[in-house]
Amino acid sequence: MRRSDFALVALAGLLWGTGGLSGVAAGESGHLESFAVAAYRLLGGGVVLLVGAAVVGAFRGVRVSRTLVGHVVATAVLAASYQAAYFAAVERAGVATSTLVALGGAPVLVAVGTAVATRRAPARTTVVATVLALTGLAALVGTSGGAGPAPLAGVALALVSAASFAAMTGLGRRVVPHAGPVATTALAFTLGGILLAAVAPLRGDRLDVPDSATGWWLLAFLAVVPTAGAYGAYFSGLRTVPATTASLLALLEPLTATVGAVLLYDERLGLGGMIGAVLLAGAVVVLRPRTSTGPTSMVGPGHAAGQPAAPTPRVPGARTRRE
Repeated sequence: MRRSDFALVALAGLLWGTGGLSGVAAGESGHLESFAVAAYRLLGGGVVLLVGAAVVGAFRGVRVSRTLVGHVVATAVLAASYQAAYFAAVERAGVATSTLVALGGAPVLVAVGTAVATRRAPARTTVVATVLALTGLAALVGTSGGAGPAPLAGVALALVSAASFAAMTGLGRRVVPHAGPVATTALAFTLGGILLAAVAPLRGDRLDVPDSATGWWLLAFLAVVPTAGAYGAYFSGLRTVPATTASLLALLEPLTATVGAVLLYDERLGLGGMIGAVLLAGAVVVLRPRTSTGPTSMVGPGHAAGQPAAPTPRVPGARTRRE
């Protein structure tokens, strides 16, 4: 696992943490429904990635193949279902429960899927980091309490969201011949945004445009930073970062969001929240790469030190897979 790739995935988790705050602010300032914000976020992030990929020449040498098309379509469907299922879960079970299940379930599903596929138990450091991260997440998010009108249905939808992110992570570890992660992510997220926009009327949601300049600026930030920037970094880092490690680093999202809420909205963290933040930070310390290159705890047999890690084996739910 390369230090640079580990840093990219960790950066993605931190950038995702700005998405919740900016998404809520964009909805309030522009008078948009939450599902519309999700659709604009995915579509806008995809377009930003498309432009960025074209500028840096990421599409040079890309060859259209059945593998590429399948990868893009699968990632688009998973990204759209991850967003849609999460927002639907929030409506039914509340933010705290949905966040705990959706974010906390993803690394568990990835770890179990990897263990089954490789027939190897997770490394001790992975187990320790998972316990620290999930305990920290529960302490950080669970203190808010509250419940929605249909908690069981909300939990089920949050599990769908978790499974979608886990599968998207597993799929992102696969190498697509003649296509880099930036190009494939740009195509997939643009398609995913189109899918969400198409589904919105079926849900009875309106895709209104922001009615204020602030709303437009916040949507632009949402598309560029926690979507294009975060997912571009995440999928680029997956070249050598194991899927389980990546899904655990994604739990930096609620940590960043909580710190932002404390700084921007003067919210109080409380003892439970502070303990949770320390535990999440501790999980990152446990997961950090010990050397710049070398074998990881989740690579397949025959991997030699100093070589890039092989793609993680298939996660249940991925095609023939979590921004």
